[in-house]
Amino acid sequence: MIQASSAASRALKISAIAWFVAAVAGLWLFGSYIVALYGTGAVTGDWQRWNAVLPKDHGYMPGDLAGNIALGGHLLMAAILTFGGVVQLVPHIRAHIMPLHRWNGRLFILTAILVAATGLVINALRGNVAGLYMQIGNITDGLLVILSAVLTWRYARAGNINLHQRWAMRTFILVNGVWFYRLGMMVWLIATQGAGHTDAFDGPFDLFIGLGHFLLPLAVLEIYMRIRDGGGSGAKWIMTLVMALITVITAAGIVAATLFMWLPNLR
Repeated sequence: MIQASSAASRALKISAIAWFVAAVAGLWLFGSYIVALYGTGAVTGDWQRWNAVLPKDHGYMPGDLAGNIALGGHLLMAAILTFGGVVQLVPHIRAHIMPLHRWNGRLFILTAILVAATGLVINALRGNVAGLYMQIGNITDGLLVILSAVLTWRYARAGNINLHQRWAMRTFILVNGVWFYRLGMMVWLIATQGAGHTDAFDGPFDLFIGLGHFLLPLAVLEIYMRIRDGGGSGAKWIMTLVMALITVITAAGIVAATLFMWLPNLR
């Protein structure tokens, strides 16, 4: 019985590691895309690189100093989060390179709060690229990021490592909502030929993904943590299969987003 439980726990751990490896690859590809497109445009002063991707009134707008600063800062901090966020979840770094974990964690929490705040400012000043549902979702996600980041910091300061780690993982999921959105959208469009999606982003699927792009991954995380910490062997084996499926979907979304969304914009 003990051996069966141990095997189930190992399998669940391996499935989580497999997803994390796929996520690291996808996030660093996304971060590289942000730097290559928007970073190069900012350094060279070629603002059309921004406007070639972002719709009218959502990219660089001459004369809109506040909006441009908010957008530029948001993009810069998004790149920092995609590269640095995954480092916080590596157990070896937490165990053996604690100064890096602490200082990178402080940077991650501060950046998460600032990127959420600038996202809220952009939503207020310019609306949302993908319609009302996505705007509501982004505002909700931004507020949750701020709350989750504050609680992550609070429990670290209090020395409650268990709750600190749980809220850190929640913050990681929430702050990468825009990444989940892109992967989910690409997988859905390819698998269903866009069923439930409209050009105005007001179809049934658009409503679902407007909130689901962060609530669904967050729900998976919550279920995973509960089963990991107190589930029986059967529950752990089922969760292992779920994690394997999610890893395949994540990898498919990364490939699709890279080939059809990110690379074409860099040409």
